Amino acid sequence: MLLEFKDVTKDYGRFPGQAPVVVLHHLSFQLADGESMAIVGPSGSGKSTLLNIIGALDTPTSGQVLLNGRDVSTCSDRELAELRNHTVGFIFQSHHLLPQLNLLENVLVPTLAGRPQAPAAELEARARQLLQRVGLAARLQHRPGQLSGGECQRVAVVRALINRPKLILADEPTGALDHRNAEELANLLVELNREEKVGLVLVTHWRELAARMSRAYELIDGQLQPVTAAHDRR
Repeated sequence: MLLEFKDVTKDYGRFPGQAPVVVLHHLSFQLADGESMAIVGPSGSGKSTLLNIIGALDTPTSGQVLLNGRDVSTCSDRELAELRNHTVGFIFQSHHLLPQLNLLENVLVPTLAGRPQAPAAELEARARQLLQRVGLAARLQHRPGQLSGGECQRVAVVRALINRPKLILADEPTGALDHRNAEELANLLVELNREEKVGLVLVTHWRELAARMSRAYELIDGQLQPVTAAHDRR
């Protein structure tokens, strides 16, 4: 099992005389290799907190998180950094590309941290292949300021995939795009989930995109409620 949440609770504000604010309440679920899952819900419901706990950027107040069979709470800081860099790929609403680097260099940034997973020439070849896959083979030497928002998000997707992660975490990846670019990015995420056989957890307000995942849940009062319209389109 790629991801397991076991009775996970997250709250804030444990101060004398104050009741804690519960964000996640005794969550338990599993995600298999290559499976996709969407999480929808209103702003402030805890979706990003949930994603941060999955990606080992935050810790639960109680409960257990297993990522690729490993209890995240037992990892040292160095092991957590390696886990984030090689097991998980992150995509955010903003692409966070480095403006002084070209597209190829931006994609290769995650390969510079920690132990290299492959020879430099092999990593560059993979970067070029992925950029070709997303239609940007002719733009390798361009910088982010020379691209549209949709093109920059496609580069961010490639960057998330460069280290061959087992799990992609996407936090509102289409939120800053117009409808046409959002549609193109949604199609790309669905296709890459299938082609790369990488797990995908997607936070989105766009229910049409959520319905294209294997499963979809709505986060309500700290609990995940199934969204019955979800169906398998992988």
